[in-house]
Amino acid sequence: MENAIELEIIGLTASHSQSGSFTLVLGELDGRRRLPIIIGMFEAQAIAIELEKITPNRPMTHDLVKSFSKHFDFTVEYILISDMREGVFYAKIVCQGPYKRVEIDARPSDAVAIAVRFGAPVYCSLPVMEEAGIEEAETNESTGGKATEERDIPSTKKKEPSLKDYSLEKLNQLLEKAIQNEDYEKAARLRDEINRRN
Repeated sequence: MENAIELEIIGLTASHSQSGSFTLVLGELDGRRRLPIIIGMFEAQAIAIELEKITPNRPMTHDLVKSFSKHFDFTVEYILISDMREGVFYAKIVCQGPYKRVEIDARPSDAVAIAVRFGAPVYCSLPVMEEAGIEEAETNESTGGKATEERDIPSTKKKEPSLKDYSLEKLNQLLEKAIQNEDYEKAARLRDEINRRN
């Protein structure tokens, strides 16, 4: 796809900063950048259930979309994380029916939950990835210099000062450290604060 990067689901972890929220981490197929997105508990559950191939007793909302597609003869071609405004991500679900192709606006969390049900690829526009993507630490001492795999975000309960209290230089230092520690949730918050000031 032109002007977009294909992503894969790297991890889904509980958010320690926002109760009841989760961090969905998407990564480039042929690169080291990560795209962390904070999503709700319901959407996280919908994604996890499909990834683990668990069949719920009753169909979830995203399963209904797949049922509709069978009966009305359309399919989901791909989803695109198309835009980011004031720290909020926007997505489109691209569907193909018998007579026309349609783009439907959606939250990225819902779009990903639908994509995993259809086996559809997930893309991110280059401008969004350039603004919100986080470079993965290339090496880690604990792995003997090899690239590290994604792991759960460590839980740290220490009370931190507000990000507004830090200088731009300090925020950039903290961002670099968060990336090295693979703490993508913290890195996303730091990135958003830096973007607000620029």
